[in-house]
Amino acid sequence: MQTIGFCRFSYPAEGGFQVEHPTLADRLSYLYAPERLDERFRHFETICLPSIAAQTDPDFTFLILTGDSLPEPWASRLIDLTADVPQARIVAKAPGPHRKVCQQTLNQARDMAMPCLQFRHDDDDAIALTFVETLKQTARDVKPLLDRHRFVGFDWNRGYVARPDAEGFCGEVQVTPFWGVAQAMYVQPGTRQTIMNFGHQKLPQYMPCLTFTDEIMYLRGHNDFNDSRQKKHVKPAALPRLEAGEEAEIKRLFNIDADQVRRVFART
Repeated sequence: MQTIGFCRFSYPAEGGFQVEHPTLADRLSYLYAPERLDERFRHFETICLPSIAAQTDPDFTFLILTGDSLPEPWASRLIDLTADVPQARIVAKAPGPHRKVCQQTLNQARDMAMPCLQFRHDDDDAIALTFVETLKQTARDVKPLLDRHRFVGFDWNRGYVARPDAEGFCGEVQVTPFWGVAQAMYVQPGTRQTIMNFGHQKLPQYMPCLTFTDEIMYLRGHNDFNDSRQKKHVKPAALPRLEAGEEAEIKRLFNIDADQVRRVFART
């Protein structure tokens, strides 16, 4: 069974953002602003990639959809950061309808004759190092359910929300169902719809879903450029500073090094 992770990295889609922009030029100006890209890369380098690169089951593909207009030096930096992550595959495409482009990108990476496990992932989030292994085992555990349905959803809803900075992390553990991180979907052979055809909070409306709350499975990055934080009247979350023992737990669960976070976020 194929397993594919899907990550959008500043892809200038038509739609797909909670906050819209009047024109494509406005969207490109927002996405490619140097201060925004600098922050996205800091999160991608210190939070996202370490957890992807150290999965206990390395047999999966990690698609990174970005725009074919991503400017230098950022385009080269993306290539350099992913060079040592064999699962990573950068796909650069022109702007297009969000769901259509995401669907095409996922299906172009698939063997359509095979069943597929797909998980969505943001560039500032992390998944537990056992996520891919756990997802595959869970799919095996519920095979009769998979045989009866075109789609089956999986959601691990316990994890950290954390804000990295030059002093380390502020964060806490919480339970948030169908948040779009540590979330996956089984797709039967020949089925062209993908996990990106469904809003992450609406998955249970379209398919049977299994939820798990027994273990910490994600770290959701919290920052000023989160798409969900661009709307008016969004207040900053008050997150406590993590102590040394909690930083060690973050390292154990996600391969995230708080000392690297301090170094990267201290750069001007």
